[in-house]
Amino acid sequence: MPTAEEPPGPTDSPSIRALVSVVARKRYLLLVRYPVNTASQFLTVFAFFLAIFFAGSAVAGASLTDSIDGIIVGFFLWTLATVAYSGLAWNVTREAQWGTLERLFMSPHGFGRVMGVKTSVNVAESFLWAAGMLVLMLATTGRRLAVDPLTVVPLGLLTLGSVVGIGFVFAGLALVYKRVENVFQLVQFGFIGLIGAPVEAVPALRALPLSHGSYLTRRAMADGVRLWAFPAWELALLAVTSVLYLLAGYAVFVLAQRRARREGLLGQY
Repeated sequence: MPTAEEPPGPTDSPSIRALVSVVARKRYLLLVRYPVNTASQFLTVFAFFLAIFFAGSAVAGASLTDSIDGIIVGFFLWTLATVAYSGLAWNVTREAQWGTLERLFMSPHGFGRVMGVKTSVNVAESFLWAAGMLVLMLATTGRRLAVDPLTVVPLGLLTLGSVVGIGFVFAGLALVYKRVENVFQLVQFGFIGLIGAPVEAVPALRALPLSHGSYLTRRAMADGVRLWAFPAWELALLAVTSVLYLLAGYAVFVLAQRRARREGLLGQY
């Protein structure tokens, strides 16, 4: 046991590396132990894309070529946003259903840090899902996009900041009100409107979640614009809106968490 003069050893405080490992392994096991559920989630999104692509081809014909790149990028972003958001919001609901939510509050890491690690794992998972979806969409359509990791990954992370903020809001609602799954699903479809928002025609829409990041990502992937070629003010706006939505969402989550603990709602479902 370390004395007052000795620095604490590596085993005297909870290891963040061990926490990341446990959370990532738990998420991996949930995916592989329920393969039908995992595959159906992925294929449902891909089937949605196929319906739009083939129906559009039948109706619009060759004119669809002018917009197909934007549709592919839009579905890529929608997959990113949906997995990152739903992973966070649904996580709290499942923990409550399983009766393990209170254990997270008793973790030596603290509930906030546990949720932060879960969020990071969800974001990493969302990139894997979106990358797989992008490969299938490009193979189906025969299109080629500029996929520069040094551009797409930073833009994707900044774009997801606002989405994670929304996820924290609904995770907080799940702590207090428990069954809010129908609202979760409505928000996912709301992302489609935000991704397709006409920010060039209506600049004020850049302040909405996802909208400005979607615009920059479309330019990067469809037009081949590199990260350093964007005007500094556009990147700064994306970073500021992302951070503001993330902080606001986490603040709502903290308030909901305090209310749930005060009213003894953590052990109830």
